[in-house]
Amino acid sequence: LFQLRLRHLANFQVLVSRYASQLAHQQYDVIVVGGGHAGTEAAAAAARVGAETLLVSQKIQTIGALSCNPSLGGIGKGQLVKEIDALDGLCGRAGDWAGIHFSILNRRKGPAVWGPRAQLDRQYYREFIQSELLSTPRLTVLEGSVEELLVTEPKPDEPGQHRVTGIRLANGSQLVSASSVVLTTGTFLAGSLFVGQTTVPGGRVGDAPSSAGLSHTLKERLRLRMGRLRTGTPPRIVKESVDLSLAVLHPPDTNPTPFSFLNKQTRCKPEEQLPCHLTYTTPGVEKVVKESLHLNCHIHQDTKGPRYCPSIESRVLRFPGRQHQVWLEPEGLTSELLYPQGLSMTMPPEMQLSLIREIPPLQRAEIHTPGYGVQYDFVCPTQLSPALQVKSTQGLFLAGQINGTTGYEEAAAQGLWAGVNAARRALSMPPVTLSRTESYIGVLIDDLVCRGVTEPYRMFTSRAEFRTALRPDNADLRLSLKGFEEVGCVSSERYQEALRVKNSLADALAALQDLTLSRHNWRKMLPDVHISDAKNSVLNGMAVLQYNQVSYEMLASCFPEVLCPFVEFSQRLKIEAVYKPHCDLQKKEMDRIQKEESMFLPQDIDYFSLPVSLSQEVREILDRFRPSTLGAATRLQGMTPAAIVHLLKYVKQTKKRAQRNRSDQREEIEDQCKRPFVL
Repeated sequence: LFQLRLRHLANFQVLVSRYASQLAHQQYDVIVVGGGHAGTEAAAAAARVGAETLLVSQKIQTIGALSCNPSLGGIGKGQLVKEIDALDGLCGRAGDWAGIHFSILNRRKGPAVWGPRAQLDRQYYREFIQSELLSTPRLTVLEGSVEELLVTEPKPDEPGQHRVTGIRLANGSQLVSASSVVLTTGTFLAGSLFVGQTTVPGGRVGDAPSSAGLSHTLKERLRLRMGRLRTGTPPRIVKESVDLSLAVLHPPDTNPTPFSFLNKQTRCKPEEQLPCHLTYTTPGVEKVVKESLHLNCHIHQDTKGPRYCPSIESRVLRFPGRQHQVWLEPEGLTSELLYPQGLSMTMPPEMQLSLIREIPPLQRAEIHTPGYGVQYDFVCPTQLSPALQVKSTQGLFLAGQINGTTGYEEAAAQGLWAGVNAARRALSMPPVTLSRTESYIGVLIDDLVCRGVTEPYRMFTSRAEFRTALRPDNADLRLSLKGFEEVGCVSSERYQEALRVKNSLADALAALQDLTLSRHNWRKMLPDVHISDAKNSVLNGMAVLQYNQVSYEMLASCFPEVLCPFVEFSQRLKIEAVYKPHCDLQKKEMDRIQKEESMFLPQDIDYFSLPVSLSQEVREILDRFRPSTLGAATRLQGMTPAAIVHLLKYVKQTKKRAQRNRSDQREEIEDQCKRPFVL
């Protein structure tokens, strides 16, 4: 399989060149700009929905590249990867192919907040993504830079002040038309790189920045509110120069857990996986940071930096006198480099070397590539609909860091959903949304479009109100069926597998419910389990499985004919049993919120003249953010409970009035039909 992928890649650029000569004569349904995590997922998703799709990237060889940390998943982020996979996205399967160190974070806590994570081989990951894109029907890839968006007058029957009809390439006057355009520019939009006091244009070392014309179109022509964010990356360290015996060894899990629901095992065998190592900063690190501040212009900029993955300079200044973790992570099975997670820095290269050598395992370390900072433009995401389309511009969708997020997983999740909706719009299908009650992707998008960002947004399990129901283990049951039946982005193969799992789990749970014994008999069958006495002397298998000491395999050994057929789902059944009481309690609250979410607010409402009791401040908030649903309005900062009540009454009255009008019209038509026809 790997050799086949390499043969595909050998022909990749040849095919791309062949496609490029045909571009001027083709009309695409969807154009995706950018080949990072958001762009690759968007292009693949749009093609799966059925749209003729063009992916434009500055460099073919960097499509699918891991620009910063070669890892995938984590707490909150792992949930996103599982959901992307459930919707037939790429990154989960790519992670299983390229992973070289698999672990479950947060394992000491409940399964709902477990964080599947993998350290990746950079080369394997990039090759997998490129091979998948090459073999995706209806998807064309072009190496090139986008000069500007083609903008025209809006369609009168749709909301918006503008309409995007395609792109202009930077290599001249070549125009490429499309019904939808997805921008996934990452850190390249008006990007600047910082090392010490040196600043150069760019979004990643070795690559040119995006065209100034694209940023100008967004700001001047479309009048979008934009801001400036910053991030950074650590230096890459030569592995042979590091004394790993002075760091704490962290081996991978003995039994690696795949990201994809289609995979039973990972490509890298357990015995072939590589360990990570943990070390800590010293007072010497803090000394170097303070001595080099006058040489570091990036850290003095007033743009917002990441709170949850800050530079070592920011951490030292914010928390002086503390030790900070530094993870030494491999970059590949055969790579000569280590990635020092936690040492993002932008000081001059000679000061970077002085700093890392203040850490015991790195006392003789050599830097292969210095760390650097990046500043870039982003679009305030409250200007987007839940479909990730710009509200004021028909056919323009945004995904990834351009929306103010950070991280591969957040970008990939947005890219998939933007690609889905861009394709559906191009194919004259209605947009689809995900509620925050049914997915972390829904939480992510809802947070962005309703609340906006003041710093790079990162996903955590704490952001989801119903995380006991939104677990990594059940993402396929939550999303794969919907992805096939309603969205159209899931293959028949995955759909059939999800159906098989759903039916098998239902049968197994029913079998457990039907296994009823007295507590006395359960104690005889499971003597090592403390089953207490109670008035209710009868327990079913589901209730017994909720005990910490009881596993599904134990029950299957007691009732082999009934339970052994479902042993492959033993862990999932255990988790279902443990969380059933919590999920039952949450179901009512989820139903209430889903009803709120279903109440759509017309996008053409004039909130300033709305005949309801609303303060001027609330009217300004509603007019600025224009929430698409009542549920989205409840989460806007500054909205009061009283305002929501008044808005709810208005929506209900408007609905009733519309229903009465339709009823009156129907009666009038029926009455006319009963009258005799006269020539």
